Amino acid sequence: MKTTIQVSGLSKSYGALHVIRNLDLTVSKGEVYGLLGANGAGKSTAIECMLGTKKADTGSISILGMSPQKDRRSLFQQVGVQFQEANYPDKIRVSELCEETACLYNGPADYTKLLKQFGLQEKAKNFVSELSGGQKQRLFIVLALIPDPQVVFLDELTTGLDTKARRSVWKSLQELKDRGLTIFLTSHFMDEVEELCDRIGILKDGAFAFCGTTAEAVALSPGNTLEEAYLWFTGEEADGDE
Repeated sequence: MKTTIQVSGLSKSYGALHVIRNLDLTVSKGEVYGLLGANGAGKSTAIECMLGTKKADTGSISILGMSPQKDRRSLFQQVGVQFQEANYPDKIRVSELCEETACLYNGPADYTKLLKQFGLQEKAKNFVSELSGGQKQRLFIVLALIPDPQVVFLDELTTGLDTKARRSVWKSLQELKDRGLTIFLTSHFMDEVEELCDRIGILKDGAFAFCGTTAEAVALSPGNTLEEAYLWFTGEEADGDE
């Protein structure tokens, strides 16, 4: 299987605070990989280092055989990113934002088809500020797919969506995966992780507490469900937090 993402020895500190500790991971073409962990475990920092928006202290990163630092422009054309927090001007319409995004890429996907796929075609003329939280979340996924990417990074992709909308997004992502798209995601929803992810990595204090399939995570823990396994690997169970 062709490797799409290769990370070796990735570390990142802020002063005495070690946010990421010696991470190694490999993601193959067409695979869905889930990076899990409590808030503050280092997920966002790891993704930012992988995308080159933050500089790692040590380690090597390759996406599609390119360096996110040295080959930034070429890589940018083939990678889609959906961040949990995204700010856009109040007076920009959905179609205008999609058009502006499409202009950044050499061979963009048809955003009108993507809007239809994610149930937003009737909102094309609306201002982004008029969308509900769930509609905005679906729009951010559309924006991540406009580059017609080979790899897409999705951060908490279904936060704010109701059950029906979440399942609709899952179905769309499964179809994209079947066409060879590599998906790297973070999520706090264990049903989503079980539905979508081929493999997962569970972060605790910036290092991997577990890497493997969801079934292996359950088997290696004292729990009977992925949620119980996750809480056990992260130590959240002992803290009484979720």
